[in-house]
Amino acid sequence: QYLYGSRGGIHIIGLQQTVPMLHAALQATRDVVAQGGKVLFVGTKRQASEKVRNAAELCGQYLVNHRWLGGMLTNWKTISKSITRLNELDAQLAEETAGFTKKELLKLTRDRDKLELTLGGIREMHGTPSILFVIDTNKEEIAIKEANRLGIPVVAVVDSNSNPDGVDYIIPGNDDATRAIELYCNLISAAVLD
Repeated sequence: QYLYGSRGGIHIIGLQQTVPMLHAALQATRDVVAQGGKVLFVGTKRQASEKVRNAAELCGQYLVNHRWLGGMLTNWKTISKSITRLNELDAQLAEETAGFTKKELLKLTRDRDKLELTLGGIREMHGTPSILFVIDTNKEEIAIKEANRLGIPVVAVVDSNSNPDGVDYIIPGNDDATRAIELYCNLISAAVLD
């Protein structure tokens, strides 16, 4: 219903719908942050990973850009234990490393790096977010289902090959082009800063 038409097998998204829906999504994000809420940027596909990181860091919010762990929202108790472990590893490696052999030090560093990759963007979140911003609804299907289960509103870019079910604030648009992804991320980041 958000498509304008199709030419040569390529879907054309109707911008008359995209612009007001994007504005509504930005307004919802702005309102949540104005009330002290937290935004979680989610984009684990290769094209979106770096853009999501930059946008989230720019506005001081949280991100998942490597891999969504099942239960990241619904099983917060277990995730917070992993975050505690990450903090402990950081503290151990920051201290004098005289008590460790090279092999032990290498193992600790690998464990820390692995946890940092998956949990580094949410280590300071301290609880569930107030709103989710998702780039690819197909790839982040588990994240959207978890947010729906907890009643967390979802803002998402929905492409012509995506299912808009479970998304509260739909942004009909291309979720594959890096310039488009950068535009969405920058707009959400600007709404948070606003």
